[in-house]
Amino acid sequence: MSEMLAVRAHAGSTELRVEKVGVPRVGPEDVLVKVVSAGLAPSIVKHLARGRFTHLPSTPGHEVAGTVVETGADVDTALMGARVRMHPMLSCGSCRYCTTARQQMCGDAAMIGNAAFGTGPMELYARYHDGGLAEYVRVPRRLVDPLPDHVGFDVAAKLHELGNAHRALKSAGLHPGGRVVVTAATGAMGTATVKLAEFFGVRELVLVGRSAERLEAVRPLAGAVPVRTVALEELPGDWTEDDGLARRLDDLLPGGADAVLDYLPGGPGTVQAMQALATGGALVHMGGSEAALPFPIRIIMTRCWRVVGTRGCTREDTSAVLDLLASRRLTADELITHRFPLADAPRAMDALVRRAEPTWMAVVNP
Repeated sequence: MSEMLAVRAHAGSTELRVEKVGVPRVGPEDVLVKVVSAGLAPSIVKHLARGRFTHLPSTPGHEVAGTVVETGADVDTALMGARVRMHPMLSCGSCRYCTTARQQMCGDAAMIGNAAFGTGPMELYARYHDGGLAEYVRVPRRLVDPLPDHVGFDVAAKLHELGNAHRALKSAGLHPGGRVVVTAATGAMGTATVKLAEFFGVRELVLVGRSAERLEAVRPLAGAVPVRTVALEELPGDWTEDDGLARRLDDLLPGGADAVLDYLPGGPGTVQAMQALATGGALVHMGGSEAALPFPIRIIMTRCWRVVGTRGCTREDTSAVLDLLASRRLTADELITHRFPLADAPRAMDALVRRAEPTWMAVVNP
């Protein structure tokens, strides 16, 4: 076992290729995981384009689940054969952010198989930048979580997306009975948020997306939480210019929304959804939009709005979701809509980025 197949990213290109590379060698505190499922996420291509992959060539893939097949010299061999998922967030572990459950803000923050975010030396990222769109991945022992027997590898691989949704809902600071707008509701983050809403006492959801048909498919994920939808394709053709989305949300939610959980990557939808906030409401953004907020600071002050940006989840978020899965209070298998072999990963990623067909969560099974 000296070589393996892996998806590779190279400098100067967003094209992904499947190549043969060496199997990673474990260090004293590492484990080698045979990948059973790895998530596909459009953020990989976006961060490649923005130059946030600072060690290339590299194997992307930050959402991984599989079986431990080798342990380092300082790792308990009882972990051999364990079913695990990888927590991808690299951080120093000792700064004021890491010790207060805010690892994504650490100066060394980076993700295995994804981007570098920190401003520090990021020595961990230099060592562990290769991710899990491959047959094997090397992971620090401290970043693997054992899986309950009934939690499948595909859901475990995408647990990071559920953790992100958990972080967004938690950041909203909702009181019981909150009314919540979710934008880009038919994607991975949106569907994960809909699935978790009941655990945060949400009283009503309004889902915003491009397609009425795709929104209707998402509705059952909310369980007992009432759902209404706003399809952008059904708004007047000039909605982007005359606040058509804002007016529609005002009609649906008299008095305003307690939170807008916004996953839009750009455009006027974020600002218009924010206009529908109630006094004391919160906009939580995790979509990477470059749009500017046009509100005077006075408006934000007098409406007592909170604007929260959050870059991914923490270990505490994914642990909370794993606990829900372990208790069987949460099931998430239906979120996995697409599965691909490793050889098809580049084509599948391209289709995912283009939103060529309705996709909630997609995985690769090497």
